[in-house]
Amino acid sequence: MMKHFFLLSTVAVLILCRTVTMAQNTFKFALMTDIHVGSDHAAEDVQRSVADINQDPSVAFVIISGDITEFGADEELQLAKRLLDSLNKPWYIIPGNHDTKWSESGGNTFRRVFGSETFSFRHGGYWFIGTNCGPNMRMGPGQVPRENVVWLDNLLKTKDTTTPIIYINHYPQNADLNNWYEALDRLKQHNIQLILCGHGHANKTFDFENIPGVMCRSNLRAKDSIGGYNIITVANGQATFEERTPLIGKNRQWTAQPLRSHHARYDAAPFERPSYAMNDSFPAVKALWTFQDNSDIGSGMALVKNLVISTNTAGEVYALQAANGKKKWTFKTGGKVYATPVVDGDNIVVASSDHYIYCIGASSGKQRWRFKTDKPVVASAQIANGIAYIGASDGRFRAIDVATGKLVWEFSGVKGFVEDKPLVYQGNVYFGSWGNDFYALDAATGTLKWKWNNGASNRMFSPAACYPVGAQGKVFIVAPDRYMTAFDSQTGNVIWRKTVPGVRMRESIGLAADSSQTFIKTMDGNLYGVSAAADTMQLLWKSPIEMGYELNPAAAVERDGVIFTPTHSGVVYAVNRNDYTLLWKHKLSNCLVNAVLPIGNRKVLVSTMDGKLACIGY
Repeated sequence: MMKHFFLLSTVAVLILCRTVTMAQNTFKFALMTDIHVGSDHAAEDVQRSVADINQDPSVAFVIISGDITEFGADEELQLAKRLLDSLNKPWYIIPGNHDTKWSESGGNTFRRVFGSETFSFRHGGYWFIGTNCGPNMRMGPGQVPRENVVWLDNLLKTKDTTTPIIYINHYPQNADLNNWYEALDRLKQHNIQLILCGHGHANKTFDFENIPGVMCRSNLRAKDSIGGYNIITVANGQATFEERTPLIGKNRQWTAQPLRSHHARYDAAPFERPSYAMNDSFPAVKALWTFQDNSDIGSGMALVKNLVISTNTAGEVYALQAANGKKKWTFKTGGKVYATPVVDGDNIVVASSDHYIYCIGASSGKQRWRFKTDKPVVASAQIANGIAYIGASDGRFRAIDVATGKLVWEFSGVKGFVEDKPLVYQGNVYFGSWGNDFYALDAATGTLKWKWNNGASNRMFSPAACYPVGAQGKVFIVAPDRYMTAFDSQTGNVIWRKTVPGVRMRESIGLAADSSQTFIKTMDGNLYGVSAAADTMQLLWKSPIEMGYELNPAAAVERDGVIFTPTHSGVVYAVNRNDYTLLWKHKLSNCLVNAVLPIGNRKVLVSTMDGKLACIGY
């Protein structure tokens, strides 16, 4: 009896101590989010909020939870840094999708200007952890980058399962993120108590697998005359949220969330996780080998001799043995790499966001030359007749001799930055930019042959992420404005330009092996064939496959009578070229498929954004 009394007394003391500790750890902090520097009035709204926070001595620190800029541009990021440096108290920052998806530097400038894309600090007995959310350079749902997941693993190796954690990510921790469960499953092994996010521009509460979640309003004024932010008070085992409006000094309490442990051992109900059951229906389709990178892979791959060449966002270009996926060599650049390597003989040409275009020996993994640009390069090269054609983020498009690394010509009239892989076709080189323009240059001289503008005022409708295709004397593009356009390859005259209700094409376009048709993938997960010969947009067929909501710009590709279609959910669909029915589907990941590269002998190479690269046999 005395033993039981002693145990109960001990528990009571511990609870009392915990209650006293919570009562002592009273503090306030400000959360600004979705400040969108670069958009209308954003800088003024930030200045007002910063001045307001500076006048409040009770605010201990500030968190800025993503969408720092409108377009991820270097100038926007530098302006945001100057504005936030006016804060007279500590501040912590993470990027959002606007800082990463449309970034001319592939996120490198954010990391350089702000020092990191993650944060971890402790205050008042709480542990604050923030991570990036993506999507990084490729349109699709958000994704906590692979390197951030590895960072989180290392951070939580401390075995500290008692300190209460408040986790911050720009996105809600649900299916808005392809890998929402990666962070949640790790945090629930510790004392996770609250999750904070932005993205939705509104004050809203969530239940993230029994963990309270709070979305905070954008700092933008929107339709009001003044922007605003949230002040969060942590006291007596709860977090109280007040919307703060500067100038008029108005606070409005709108929610209070209890702070208590949500350790996994207390969770009685299972939660939904991605299913790979579809793979059981096609047992003949298997990953012959899989390589797992510790960073994101944000590019396609190349095959040279018996080597698979890939890149990652740690700035590496590396070669895997095609037979077994074992690494042969690694070449390190100084910035994140989003360019797909291209091969010419034993030469590999690939660009990095460190301001260089590289040529690497495929056999040796050694640098042969590098070419400096004035800004980062996130575009991929195309090689024709020994010349590498590539755009950059410095307003220039270049032709470089692959053998020597010498500049052949340079076109300096690009508006916005270049992300795509150019098309070399009928003596011209074609590419789009994030400035709403589409260009045709003479491949031999770099002279502008023609330029076309889509007429949109919003640069996010630019034909910049689409890899153009050419056939039947025409060049074809699709864009986020949901139009498909066919140009006369030589004159630039628009042969047809069309949007079709119910056919929500976006940025994905591929070309049939016989160049008779193009393949377009829609946002509703449908695959269509479009005639390359017709004088108007003629839909030839619609495959019965249904891929679900789909944003991945990666194109369908055909080989040996099979159309391979990548998705943003980690699934590859194989469609019969004769009747367009499903041959098989295979799920490798729950994150975006960068590209599918058929290599013959009933094999394809597949890479996914979360660092997986596999050889799939079928």
